[in-house]
Amino acid sequence: MKQDPVTVVVEFLRAVPGLSAQYVTGDHVGHQAGEPMIYLEHSGGFRIVRDRLDRADITVDIYHEDRKAAVDLAYRCREALLEELPGLVIGGAEVLDVGEISAPRYDPDAVSREHRYSAEVAVFFVV
Repeated sequence: MKQDPVTVVVEFLRAVPGLSAQYVTGDHVGHQAGEPMIYLEHSGGFRIVRDRLDRADITVDIYHEDRKAAVDLAYRCREALLEELPGLVIGGAEVLDVGEISAPRYDPDAVSREHRYSAEVAVFFVV
C-alpha cells in the first residue's frame, strides 16, 4: 500500500448515509469527552502479494454520550464496512473485500468512562 489505509476508510465512512462526516476521524486530536466520534486506527496487517495486494487491519472505536446511540453507530459502521465498501475505488485504492476480525463490543473508555464500542476489520486493497 502506497497510502495510509485509514485515510481511505475515513473518506469512505464520511460519505456513508446515517453517519455524520464530522464524527469520522483518523486521530484523537481535539476530542472532548461526551462528543460523538468514530475513530479509526491502523492496527496491523501485511502485504499479501508483492507490490499489489495489501491487508490493513483497522480498529474502529465509536464514542457517544448515549449508549444506545453508540451501538447504533457501531452497527451502521459495521454494515457499511462489510457490505458497502467492498468493490469501491477510493483515492486510487480498490477495495477487494472487507473481513470482520471482531464485531462491535461494548468497551467503555478507561479514562473518560464514555460509552465506546470497538470493532476491527481487515481491508484488502490493490493499488
